[in-house]
Amino acid sequence: MITFLDRNFSQLNDFLSEKTFSKIFILIDENTHEYCLPVLLGNLETEINFEILEIEPGEEMKNIQTANHLWEILTEMQADRKALVINLGGGVITDMGGFVASTYKRGIQFINIPTTLLSMCDASIGGKTGIDLMHYKNMVGTFSIPEQIFVYPQFLETLPYKELRSGFAEMLKHGLIADRSHWEELIQIQKLDADSVLVHIQTSMDIKQNIVEKDFHEKNIRKTLNFGHTIGHAIESLCLEKENPILHGEAVALGMICETHLSYLEGLLSKGDSETVITNIQKYYPFIDLREFTYEGILKLLLNDKKNTDNKINFSLLSEIGFCVYNYECDIKNIQKCLDYYRLLSGF
Repeated sequence: MITFLDRNFSQLNDFLSEKTFSKIFILIDENTHEYCLPVLLGNLETEINFEILEIEPGEEMKNIQTANHLWEILTEMQADRKALVINLGGGVITDMGGFVASTYKRGIQFINIPTTLLSMCDASIGGKTGIDLMHYKNMVGTFSIPEQIFVYPQFLETLPYKELRSGFAEMLKHGLIADRSHWEELIQIQKLDADSVLVHIQTSMDIKQNIVEKDFHEKNIRKTLNFGHTIGHAIESLCLEKENPILHGEAVALGMICETHLSYLEGLLSKGDSETVITNIQKYYPFIDLREFTYEGILKLLLNDKKNTDNKINFSLLSEIGFCVYNYECDIKNIQKCLDYYRLLSGF
């Protein structure tokens, strides 16, 4: 399902030649229009008619209004059930495009061509599609597997450093929850750039893919992929509400620091492992200023997290580096303590 493309995109062209699609719709944003679409179109060899669908970049666009706009365009262009959507972009594009395709006429086929490190190693894999509801992250969505994921690592060379660093957070997470050797290799990287992460992408993708294959609908082990995301999503949502959005990976890095310390407070993780994890995450990520967010505001979002049941906040926490437990209900006081710990570390 995951295929690395050569410079001629021959694997993609072979895929298209073997199918009987009625039409192709390529979903992009302004950034992928400039940096990635010319590469795709320059190598695309198909007789199938195609249209370009473009939206503005940013998490703010991942909402029902954008989805409705895209459904209307597909309808106006008479897209039928044999149409194909190609999602060319980062996590917003693959989340949004997958959601639109999986719901339009009860589902048409789509493929993902991730263009960011975040979407290569995380968002494009696993069949989770979705949009945000108000300022709540990914509250509406579907489980729907793309027909294929085509990865062209050279797209990483177009990324600004902040976007590369954002995706790197998910790679670190994969090592922390499932593969200590992967984590230890990643934290040896001194200069974070496209070349330094390239050799580690396949391993990171395989970790997520293997977990998803065991538990597609997130009933058990797939929940470990949420490490760092319970608190991370809450802070990301609050920043979105304040119209001062932060990158997903920045929020996840914050979440991993808090939830690593929470793992220690709950007696799951040793002090030594906790300090090792937090120190190494700090090497790559700036602190987020939480002063304008109250504990009560954060807790309200934690209580509304879509992974919760019976009004209990369910965390995925580390038991050691490379191992993660899930469905772990924490002491509310310890949740506050881990947030206080982050504020103390940050100096804000």
